[in-house]
Amino acid sequence: MSQIAPIGAAPRNDTLNHMNKLKIIYEDDHLIAADKPAGQMVIPGRGETEGEPLVHQVTHHLGKKAYVVHRIDRETSGLVVFAKDAPTHKTLSTLWEERGVKKTYLAWVRGKPHSKEGLLNYPLKAFGSGRMGVGPGGKSSQTRYCIQKTDGNASLLEVEPLTGRRHQIRVHLYHMGYPILGDPLYGQDRPVGGYPRLMLHALKLDLPLSNGPLSLKTELPADFKIS
Repeated sequence: MSQIAPIGAAPRNDTLNHMNKLKIIYEDDHLIAADKPAGQMVIPGRGETEGEPLVHQVTHHLGKKAYVVHRIDRETSGLVVFAKDAPTHKTLSTLWEERGVKKTYLAWVRGKPHSKEGLLNYPLKAFGSGRMGVGPGGKSSQTRYCIQKTDGNASLLEVEPLTGRRHQIRVHLYHMGYPILGDPLYGQDRPVGGYPRLMLHALKLDLPLSNGPLSLKTELPADFKIS
């Protein structure tokens, strides 16, 4: 498989993290949604001292505790929702646990899947060293994908995880033979294609709230491009 040329002269993710300012996508009396850049943690990691976690930025903005509802990988950019109070936290957490939230991602992968769209249904389990993999005895996991466009030896996929397993999208696409560009964990060459960031972006969240549906969407970051 041919190598894809990396983006030229891109700064390291930890450098970007130091320059990051909180970008709020939506806020009301009960919740707040922020656009997280690639390279920033949602919550403090064990032994991690590099950069300010997103939850700390949101807490500072609110002037009170921000309740963590869900997370996305440090390497992934895009939408993250926090609750402003305990009752809202319980409501939103239940929505995520019961798979009531539609999550839409975009991913640049190496290669072009044979089918324009499909459902990936592979059980996932932990294999140590922070890695997940497909294997017997793993938890049931489903991911939908649809090809949006191709560019040389790369494809842009719209991806919807129907379950919420750790690294689910990354492992499913890698197992299918189309690893996400820039992935530092899953791929024969790492980061895949030599890209300085994981080319996975949490684009949209559709929440069926009791007072009406709420649809949130982010813009694509400047570094989410392959040429």
